[in-house]
Amino acid sequence: MNKQSETGVDNAGPKVTRKVSVAVIGAGTAGQNAFRQASKIHDDIVIINDGFWTTTCIQVGCMPSKLLIAAAERAHDAKSSAKFGVHATVQIDGKQVMQRVRDERNHFASYIKKQVEGWPDDKKIDGRAHINKQGLIEVNDELIEAEQIIIATGSSPFIPDGWTDKLGDTILTSDSVFELTDLPKSMAVVGAGAIGLEIAQALTRLGVDVTLFNRVKRVAGLKDDDINNKAIDCLSGELTMHLGSEINNVGTQTNAEHKAAFIDYEDSAGESKQWQGEYVLVATGRRNNIKQLGVENLGVELDDKNRPKYLSKKTGKIGDSNVYIVGDANTHIPLLHVASDEGYSAGSMVCENEENAYIRPPATPFSIVFCSPQIVNVGMSLPEIQQDSNLEHVIGSVSFDNQGRSRVMGVNCGLLHIYGCKKTDKILGASMVGPDAEYIGHILASAITNDLSVKDMLDTPFYHPTILEGLRTALRDVQHKMEIPYQYQDTQKNSS
Repeated sequence: MNKQSETGVDNAGPKVTRKVSVAVIGAGTAGQNAFRQASKIHDDIVIINDGFWTTTCIQVGCMPSKLLIAAAERAHDAKSSAKFGVHATVQIDGKQVMQRVRDERNHFASYIKKQVEGWPDDKKIDGRAHINKQGLIEVNDELIEAEQIIIATGSSPFIPDGWTDKLGDTILTSDSVFELTDLPKSMAVVGAGAIGLEIAQALTRLGVDVTLFNRVKRVAGLKDDDINNKAIDCLSGELTMHLGSEINNVGTQTNAEHKAAFIDYEDSAGESKQWQGEYVLVATGRRNNIKQLGVENLGVELDDKNRPKYLSKKTGKIGDSNVYIVGDANTHIPLLHVASDEGYSAGSMVCENEENAYIRPPATPFSIVFCSPQIVNVGMSLPEIQQDSNLEHVIGSVSFDNQGRSRVMGVNCGLLHIYGCKKTDKILGASMVGPDAEYIGHILASAITNDLSVKDMLDTPFYHPTILEGLRTALRDVQHKMEIPYQYQDTQKNSS
């Protein structure tokens, strides 16, 4: 693993303080799973972590954002109940909202902390690790030689150059927004991905004056134009969005009353405008935390976006080395369930019987954005399918605008596309914006994972009246279109 001499002493530096079979760097979802799995075989193992010993999901991601969304949904349901003949007055206590977010977040985190506290103290190191030129791990006052290294250092919010200095204490990220003790009066959200959409809509529903900016005319990274346009249509009824806008400058200015953040931008029509408000939440994505770690000293090569080359997507192993990079650190698919599987698999691989290690199979691509209506992508995207000349496909569709149960519930805005393969009668992928999308997405992901055909899906019961009946309608549309010659479909589409 390292370039030091057989005596365990670096000829040009200090003596190694500890030798271990496995070192795990990072104690998030992937790192903790790797540590637990490898600990079943290896006693001489260490886990090193800088920062909180929970997970990104629990501390600053999935859980606090869903807590904020839960409060927002209660407010929205009450405010919009008049159409059902139920009239309510809503009073939002911002301090109580944010306190519950943190209290419940901390409740979830306490279970993780309790697990970590149960690990032997001599196997945990609280500090920032660095790989030196000899391939040894420097942390605090220790110099560690590891036969195998699992890197699970996670990711951090990306902030455009100079914005931190220009915006000062008016800048927020998903790592800091949940620490607000009260709801602000106004906020700009820059970025219309999952984080930006969820927080922007939740805060809007909680009475915050929110403006959402995005450089392109897309939301949630949607790649199916029809689904993207429908999502924009469904969301724009309550969200102020400047899509296709270009931000030229940010900063703060102080007037007689208070300091305000500002954003100078050009809208989609090319007109110069300025936004002013209390905070700017930057939701322009996350970047992995391996650039400063020194992974190049382990022979790991990174591309121009700091993504490791020669990465096994099943285990996180780098080529033929004894280095594994898992979870958000490898930027493969930065989702919790993927990080969990990668950590488990890497932890199995470093055990003695590597050939018989249980490697969790690659998960079917699956993502959910928990805005309302929800946005889901499953399996292959439409551009991926269209680029493969061997995939003769059809698109089954259903609108939720007039779907029975959706209309009953007053959530009737949405569209589902299912991409079916004509040769195999199998589902290639799907994209959706609409009610109950998280459940429809799970059903479709299960179907793809278990290689079910469209006929298999239609042979299962669909209870009436449910929103899930919309899934059956889309599957029937796939089945119908598979019976029509593919060339005829193209002709019909081009002539419409």
